[in-house]
Amino acid sequence: MEHQKVLVLDFGGQYNQLIARRVRDLGVFCDLKPCDMTVEEIKAYDPIGIIFTGGPNSVYEESSPHVSKEIFSLGIPVLGICYGCQLTAYTLGGEVTHAITSEYGKREVTLVKESPLLKGIPQKSVCWMSHTDYVSKVPAGFSVLGQTEACPVAIFACEERKIYGVQYHPEVVHSEYGNEILKNFLYEICKAAGDWTMSNFVAEQIEKIRKKVGDKKVLCAMSGGVDSAVAATLIYKAVGSQLTSVFVDHGLLRKYEADEVMSVFRDGLGMNLIKADCGEIFVGKLVGVTDPETKRKIIGEEFIRAFEKEAKKIGAVDYLVQGTIYPDVIESGKGKSAVIKSHHNVGGLPSVVDFKEIIEPLRDLFKDEVRKVGFELGLPRKVVMRQPFPGPGLAIRIMGEVTPEKLETLRDADYIFRDEIAKAGLDEKIWQYFAVITNSPTVGVMGDFRTYENVIALRAVTSVDAMTADWARIPYDVLEKISTRIVNEVKHANRIVYDITSKPPATIEWE
Repeated sequence: MEHQKVLVLDFGGQYNQLIARRVRDLGVFCDLKPCDMTVEEIKAYDPIGIIFTGGPNSVYEESSPHVSKEIFSLGIPVLGICYGCQLTAYTLGGEVTHAITSEYGKREVTLVKESPLLKGIPQKSVCWMSHTDYVSKVPAGFSVLGQTEACPVAIFACEERKIYGVQYHPEVVHSEYGNEILKNFLYEICKAAGDWTMSNFVAEQIEKIRKKVGDKKVLCAMSGGVDSAVAATLIYKAVGSQLTSVFVDHGLLRKYEADEVMSVFRDGLGMNLIKADCGEIFVGKLVGVTDPETKRKIIGEEFIRAFEKEAKKIGAVDYLVQGTIYPDVIESGKGKSAVIKSHHNVGGLPSVVDFKEIIEPLRDLFKDEVRKVGFELGLPRKVVMRQPFPGPGLAIRIMGEVTPEKLETLRDADYIFRDEIAKAGLDEKIWQYFAVITNSPTVGVMGDFRTYENVIALRAVTSVDAMTADWARIPYDVLEKISTRIVNEVKHANRIVYDITSKPPATIEWE
């Protein structure tokens, strides 16, 4: 079944993935595509609506991204947000002006005209602004629908042509009725059917996989993370015993994690899951290694070797499953990004497996949609809500050399941290939280003895997509409990610090 689709054109703004996620949350499938998509490509995509995102540029600069005027004559409704709003006005003959003062943060927007876009929204409400330029004059045939004290055109429209512009960010939670604006655009203006649900997705995927695989053999690499767990379960529901999954335990997982994976998938679901115990090999290869990139490369290469060894025992298969998700495949409208660190994934596996084709059942889904699919498939909450965990595991949460002793200390400290966060009811409010062993020993006093141990740092962040993140404001009493338990219950722990740096400038992981 072909879903109705909305096209989100990416002009490089920080909230662009969030716009796409909001649209999908409202029951409409959408794709985030580069802003230089041609008119012909847009026609071929056949969307029921187009959204232009925000972005860091100024529309009147030649080097800034622009669009063909023809897009507005396709008869497809258009909603421009922030830069997209200015671009719409500018392209159609309106005026965009550079403000003397930028407008950032919460502002009150006042509606001055009725519109299907504003159905159910009160005359005054709070919105989230983030701009320096603004639309100073709307194009001919357009009307102003809303304004703020500093912004004469906060919302504008040409109802006849179904073209709309919103200067603020309706996709962020700070905009009180932002979701209503997106919902009205989708349902009142684009006449969406709301056919994008995770139960539909699961049913369609299972049917699609069965049809594709037939009676052939499938192989999956399981990491213990959410994406590979959900991908493997979806395939298993479709083809049962035709699927063999290999779980490489590199000895760098969190406390009890490897046992949980085997218990849920092999013992609970009855999946044909092979566990390769490689902890000693991996830790042995890391002896004397302190550089984080070298650690990542060693672990990545060793993972491929371990998987290859198991794959050879299985022999030729027809399909290889990968847990690729949508943020991995989105082409950004901003051009090429700088490489911050190398990612450990299953990218090297195809070359070591004798297979015909790759299946990526989650390729179209955002992380929160993957979790919803996990619940639809009946996976336990502890698996579905497992927080993001790097492929190299605890190796990059130990600064400097990785040793069995440090791994034990970190596992225990990390477990206490996660346990207390869950007891405080914060486990689903924080995006990611973990402990790090630093390479900075400090003096401590325990009983009558002087100690000299590496500082343990705690890191907890709130985020939407991990592109940006803020440090989590964990209550002091919870932090106190965590610190007290770690220094009392964990060997080689005498000082705990809490990381209060956002991303940027810091990354979420320490290495």
